[in-house]
Amino acid sequence: MSASGFVQVWSTGSIPEGEIARARLEAEGIQVMVKGEGEGPYRMGPVHLWVPGALEAKARTILDAPLDPISDEELTALAEGAVDDEGFVIEEPGEEP
Repeated sequence: MSASGFVQVWSTGSIPEGEIARARLEAEGIQVMVKGEGEGPYRMGPVHLWVPGALEAKARTILDAPLDPISDEELTALAEGAVDDEGFVIEEPGEEP
């Protein structure tokens, strides 16, 4: 992916926040280039998200919109669905054990 034609639309010092923002954009079909995040087991540093210039306004609108809150009931259901009846974590197909 070439950096030409891309514009920076968002930055954060938090890698998890950067991953969430990247996922939000990609879910809307926007190609995202991530820069600045560290490598290895102790990833640190800023995260900068870049998108094609033609999609800058759409990307900023998506990132400016608040996330839909998850209710306590939904969160509990998600957590309960991640373990089986014996309390073992259910792995998705293709995941390494």
